[in-house]
Amino acid sequence: MKIKNFDTKALDKIIEKMMDAVGNSKKEVFEIGESCRNDVLLLSHELKEIKKEVSDTIHEGDILEQQAKLSRRRLSEVSQQFNNFSEEEVRQVYEVAHQIQTDLNLNRQREKQLRMRRDELERRLLGLSETIERADRLVSQITVILHYLSSDLKQIGEVLADAKQKQDFGLKIIEAQEEERKRISREIHDGPAQMMANVMLRSDLIEKVFQQQGPDEAMKEIRNMKHMVRGALYEVRHIIYDLRPMALDDLGLIPTLKKYLKTTEEYFKRTQIHFVFIGEERRLPAKYEVALFRLIQEAVQNVMKHAEASEVSVKLEIQRDFITVVVRDNGKGFDMEERKPHSFGLIGMGERVDILDGNLSIDSQIGKGTVVVVQVPLIDE
Repeated sequence: MKIKNFDTKALDKIIEKMMDAVGNSKKEVFEIGESCRNDVLLLSHELKEIKKEVSDTIHEGDILEQQAKLSRRRLSEVSQQFNNFSEEEVRQVYEVAHQIQTDLNLNRQREKQLRMRRDELERRLLGLSETIERADRLVSQITVILHYLSSDLKQIGEVLADAKQKQDFGLKIIEAQEEERKRISREIHDGPAQMMANVMLRSDLIEKVFQQQGPDEAMKEIRNMKHMVRGALYEVRHIIYDLRPMALDDLGLIPTLKKYLKTTEEYFKRTQIHFVFIGEERRLPAKYEVALFRLIQEAVQNVMKHAEASEVSVKLEIQRDFITVVVRDNGKGFDMEERKPHSFGLIGMGERVDILDGNLSIDSQIGKGTVVVVQVPLIDE
């Protein structure tokens, strides 16, 4: 069917209204997620205190239980030898036994109330975590829609002939960008942001400690807070390095890889990383250096996050017209048949390899680790 007199301006106005509506929805969903995160922080702090109170109450109850047993024993002795005690002594024994039993009953009631509050907080935290996850997923999906509306559809009059092709290509890029942004957001939230939130809570605690226990104890808390700030700074530098290591532009692929792998090994500690380079150490065209670095980075990060490996070997071989990368680990492996087909990490690696007209193969068995092999032709520009 042939389209005549297609009014692209009217379509643009419709799309703008759609974008406004979708943008407002994204803002509302984002605010819901942030509100839930604040609630999680406060409830987590309260839950920690409640758990401590439960433990203290149980300990106190155990002591009262022992005291009650002793008082009952004493009461039994007095009852059996009633004539050997004065009226005042008998009265005191009965009062002590009654008071201990009363304290024990109150203790059990308080323990019951604290346990109910603890369970309620845990249920609320679970519900909030699910809400945050759904909100993050919706924000990501809405962002993809907004990008699609603002880029592809706004120029629909010019791209009707190849709309399907551009749509597929554009969505892939947008999804990759949003996944990367979400990953960075998650790393900042779980790392530096969480640490800084704890610093705020710790600063309030320092004031209480200073007022209640004096400057020496407050100074100990300050030292702990300095350690947390130092950790947050390390996390920030780690994230910045992941975004774009400047050494890649200045020194080239091999020195940057060595530094990255050493830093990763020091950061995760539990895993040894061995790097082997074969060939002539020389500068490669920029697209090869960036792509190969990201491929190795993604493969190593997958090992660190999922494989539970004690050793990882990274082999890079640069020949005159061919490059081979092998990343091997001794981790827990996975079932290739059950591997998720839409795993973002693997999709990203596949796309980078496709850009270089190369091949990517992954071999893994449960309990026998994983081997990732990348082969790309080297064409000097």
